[in-house]
Amino acid sequence: MDFLKKAAIAIGFCTMLTACGNDTLNCASIFEKNDSIAEGKAPAFLKKGDKVALLSPSYTTPDSTIQKTAEVIREWGFTPVIGESANKLDAGKFAGTAEERAEDFEKALRDSDIKAILCNRGGYGTIQLVDLIDQRLVKNNPKWIIGYSDVTTLHAMQTKAGVMSIHGTMSSSIAKTDGKDVNSTLLRDLLKGEVPTYKVPKHKYNQQGKAEGVLVGGNMATFVPLIGASDIDVFQNDGIILFMEEIGENLRNIDRMFHSIELHGVMENVRGVILGEFVSSGTDLDYESTEAMLSQYLKQYNIPVICGFPAGHDDINVPLVMGAKVKLDVNSDGATITFDINGEKKTVDTEKLGQ
Repeated sequence: MDFLKKAAIAIGFCTMLTACGNDTLNCASIFEKNDSIAEGKAPAFLKKGDKVALLSPSYTTPDSTIQKTAEVIREWGFTPVIGESANKLDAGKFAGTAEERAEDFEKALRDSDIKAILCNRGGYGTIQLVDLIDQRLVKNNPKWIIGYSDVTTLHAMQTKAGVMSIHGTMSSSIAKTDGKDVNSTLLRDLLKGEVPTYKVPKHKYNQQGKAEGVLVGGNMATFVPLIGASDIDVFQNDGIILFMEEIGENLRNIDRMFHSIELHGVMENVRGVILGEFVSSGTDLDYESTEAMLSQYLKQYNIPVICGFPAGHDDINVPLVMGAKVKLDVNSDGATITFDINGEKKTVDTEKLGQ
C-alpha cells in the first residue's frame, strides 16, 4: 500500500474518531517521518598480536571446539582470550547464567587490548543479555562483534550503539575446517582490513533497482521480537537495508514473521532487501520456495531485492558488515553489494565460492 492510500485511510480514521468525540488520538503523529538511522562507526581493523575474545553468549560450546578455534586465531596472527563462561553449562543448554555470559561480554568490552569478540556458537539466549549489558560500554569501546543466528540480537545492540559488527561464521564452524573454508578466510581478511564488494548472480525473484542505506537484520526469528524494544530497535528508523535469513522454520512461520514486520511499519523504512539462505523451510504452503513467497509480498514496495545471497545457515556464509552503509545495485545480469567502509577493497564473486 503506497503512502497516499495510507494517508487517505489515516485521515478518514482520524476524522471518524474526532467526530465520535475521541480527542486523545494525535492524528498528526501518523504522518511523522521516522528519524534516519545513523551509520555505525567501524572498529579498528586488527593488527598482528591483537587479542580476540572467544565468548559463548548463547548455548555452551565444547572446550575442544574453543581450543581448535583458538589455534586458528593464533595462525591468523592474533591472540585468543577465552571467556570464563564459554563452556559452562546452565539449564542444560546455556554457557552459564545470563549474568555470567553478560559479565564475560562486558569484561571483553572493557579490555582495551581486545579488538574483536568472536562468538563461539548461536542457539538461543542473547536476548537475555540486552538488559544486563551496559550500552555505554558498547558505544565507548567499539570492537568487532562476530557471529550469526542468535547473535543477531548483539548486532542490533551494536548498531543501536552506533558501532558496526560482522554477521559471519563462528567457532563452531571455524573449528571444523581448521579455518580453511571460504567463510573463515573472508572473515580473517575482513578483520585485517580487506573489505569485500559482493558480486551476486541473477535470480528469478530479484527485483531490479538501486538503493543505499544502513544494513540491519539477520535471523528472522531472532530479530522480529526486537521490533518495538526501544533499547535495541534499529528497525523503525528510516533508511535501512534489511537482511533476512532463516533455518528450520516452516513457510507459515516465515509468513507470520514477515507480516509482523509489516504490521510494525518497518517496511516503510526499508530501502532495499537482501534475502539470504532459507534452509529447511518446509513445504507447508504451496510456494515454489521461500523467495517465491516473500517476493510476492515485496513487489508492492518497489525496492531492489537480492535473492539467494550466501549468508546464513548454509555451507557458504560470507561476512556482512552490519550497521554499515551499503549500496545495492540489482539489474538483469545480477547484483552488487558495496560497503561504504575505509579499507582495501576486493571483489568477491559469490557464484564462484565453494567451487
